[in-house]
Amino acid sequence: MIGKALTKVFGSKNDREVKLLRKVVEEINALEPTVEPLSDIQLQEKTTEFKKRYTDGESLDDLLPEAFAVCREAAKRVLGERHYDVQLIGGIVLHQGRIAEMKTGEGKTLTSTAPVYLNALSGKGVHVVTVNDYLASRDVEWMGKLYNFLGLTTGAIVHDMDDASRREAYAADVTYGTNNEFGFDYLRDNMKFSTEDFCQRGFNFTIVDEVDSILIDEARTPLIISGPADMSTDMYIKVDRIMKNFKEEEHYTKDEKARQALLTDEGVILGEELLGVDNLYDPGNINQLHHINQALKAHVLFQRDVDYIVKNGEVVIVDEFTGRTMEGRRYSDGLHQALEAKEGVKVEKENQTLASITFQNYFRMYDKLAGMTGTADTEAPEFKKIYDLDVVIIPTNRDMARKDYADVIYKNQAAKYRAIAREIKDLHEKGQPVLVGTISIDVSEKISRMLKKERVPHEVLNAKHHEREAEIIADAGQKGKITIATNMAGRGTDIKLGEGVCEAGGLHILGTSRHESRRIDNQLRGRSGRQGDPGSSRFFLSLEDDLLRIFGSGKLGTIMDKLGMEEDEPIEHTMISKAIENAQRKVEGHNFDIRKHLLEYDDVMNKQREVIYTQRRNVLESEDVREIIEDMIQDMVDSLVAETAQDRKHPEDWEWDTLNDRVDELFNIKPDWMDTDPSEMDADSLREKLQAAVDQAYKAQDERNRADQMRQIERMILLQMVDTLWKEHLLNMDHLKEGIGLRGYGQKNPLDEYKKEGYELFLSMIETVKAQTITTLMRVRILQSDEVDRFEEEQRRKQEEELEQARLSSASTGSGDAGPKTVRRDADKVGRNSPCPCGSGEKYKKCCGKLS
Repeated sequence: MIGKALTKVFGSKNDREVKLLRKVVEEINALEPTVEPLSDIQLQEKTTEFKKRYTDGESLDDLLPEAFAVCREAAKRVLGERHYDVQLIGGIVLHQGRIAEMKTGEGKTLTSTAPVYLNALSGKGVHVVTVNDYLASRDVEWMGKLYNFLGLTTGAIVHDMDDASRREAYAADVTYGTNNEFGFDYLRDNMKFSTEDFCQRGFNFTIVDEVDSILIDEARTPLIISGPADMSTDMYIKVDRIMKNFKEEEHYTKDEKARQALLTDEGVILGEELLGVDNLYDPGNINQLHHINQALKAHVLFQRDVDYIVKNGEVVIVDEFTGRTMEGRRYSDGLHQALEAKEGVKVEKENQTLASITFQNYFRMYDKLAGMTGTADTEAPEFKKIYDLDVVIIPTNRDMARKDYADVIYKNQAAKYRAIAREIKDLHEKGQPVLVGTISIDVSEKISRMLKKERVPHEVLNAKHHEREAEIIADAGQKGKITIATNMAGRGTDIKLGEGVCEAGGLHILGTSRHESRRIDNQLRGRSGRQGDPGSSRFFLSLEDDLLRIFGSGKLGTIMDKLGMEEDEPIEHTMISKAIENAQRKVEGHNFDIRKHLLEYDDVMNKQREVIYTQRRNVLESEDVREIIEDMIQDMVDSLVAETAQDRKHPEDWEWDTLNDRVDELFNIKPDWMDTDPSEMDADSLREKLQAAVDQAYKAQDERNRADQMRQIERMILLQMVDTLWKEHLLNMDHLKEGIGLRGYGQKNPLDEYKKEGYELFLSMIETVKAQTITTLMRVRILQSDEVDRFEEEQRRKQEEELEQARLSSASTGSGDAGPKTVRRDADKVGRNSPCPCGSGEKYKKCCGKLS
């Protein structure tokens, strides 16, 4: 009560923020009379002037009022639109690296132009992130006219572009693209072998449109670049065939809240019988158990046309928040393969992670991050905790006129859908357009079938028809138009009202159920009532809806039964609204925990990723990595000395044979390097002696292979070793994370254990990189052209001789000597797994042994 009273007197923190920003807007407005008289050329020359002043030491904050005034004047001339004062307030918030919450229809696209223009003056590039390729292409063309007029270059990153086009787009002053494209380009760049092939050029300033969708909703799924693992897919098909035998409660239990399906003891026994194994929990059968668990999830928890669709013979994930398909994204850990087996499409090979990053860690790389959306305030604590982003609620240009009616609830879904169909038909007959929001494709198509029976014309927009998204949504405000769409469809597209629609009550939003998140419901409501337009909204619910069934208290059904309410009789009560809100709060908290959990584990990987990517880039940018190689050699020498020269042992008792074997293995140096009496050695003299021997051996390699060629081969081998072992490390970290949760049963914190063991694995990988790099460099031999010719001729001759001997040995003499003849070799046999004699550092079977 006291808090509310103080707010009335002093205003909220948000009110005070907006009040301060209005003073800056007054400065911008005061400049308008001096900017308006400028000719187009004079206005364009302001960009050159601003860039020079920035270079000479003025900050972007100093330039803000003038730059915003120039951008607004240019928008009037080029786009025919003048920034409202509230749009300038939003632009200042974005420039400050915060989130601007602006109601739908308030013109976020235009709002972003002023801060984009201002920050592009630094020459470091500005990224604008959109939710799909269509918006990236639309906005770069639409707003690009403004930027081009002011002398800035623009580019867009869309799917299926080649690297040359991407580099050109990233080199522009302003670059539009989706979060997926930006993230994947970052991962791909860090897998390349030349900095000239890199597409991105740094992370200066980014504005994320629909920031809640990208940084909250999509942050539960990391970006992963993967390659096929060498595993058969037969087991997925075999296990899928037996799933029809498993019955709920008898063979498995289902927990929809936790999204888990678990085998009962009877289920384990059934699985053992059907697969013909004695014990599914035997380490040798753990693979079969894993396949059964994933197949169970695929059949029990994942629904076609809700969680995924089947398109062109492929299982495509449907984003649970946006309703859009997630092309190229796959469920991990064999779940996607289990779904493919379930749907009878081709089962792709299981993938191995080659590179990955979460959106949280990708966007935190930017020097300055900002965002805009219609709904962010409900997630303000998460934005602050994860991204250090504050949310500022921007006032609307005109007062909101939309009527938000109370929810109505029915006993079951059948009654709810009948009521929905009646309401849509009634509104259509009076000419009021209706946007019907659904949470899945399945519900969209169900309502569509009902409307077809009633002969009500309508459009359906879901993941199956997403190509026409913008066109369908833009037309949703026309008289009598009925549009069925997933709750988040059409974000970023204006719905303008047609003739006579205002008189009919404006656009009506009809929600077919509540979403897990209040924010998504608010987004749906926000499609109506733009810029002071009339409009209305109402949500229809039933006790059988997933949200109330899984997360509700269970008391509502009892009350409705006691009141003796009929099926088609709705109830409106504050208790219902409170129960729904509590259920949504529970789910929001649960989802935040999932995202926080994902981030905590990825933070461990992120530190390692930063080390590897930074070192890798340093190698690519250096023409000479000899210093790095010398440091590696010194580390290995120090390590060998530490292992050998133990303080409590006399030098004669040190493991000299073991040391010689290790020196030969690592440095390709034979035992004669040690020409001093062991009894006269100590740790320092051993280090000096070994270092001198290794230096001499490496110098000989330099001379043998020519120093200039050796410098190139050092870079190539170091990069290859880092990439190969980093890929193996990612696989090891995946395996570690899969089983780490079990540590909780031993009263240990799984995250702490993951950090500790992940660090040990990382150190082990670094040591292996050093060892394999130096071992290869000590053995590699670069053949000159004449040597290559002689070597190839020798290989051909040997191959012909062996083929002839094999032919003779397999021939029978027909009299007494019918057995195979012994083939004798003049030289020692080279084992398949032995180092190739050519000096490449590869195994014989992978090098010259391929010829035989």
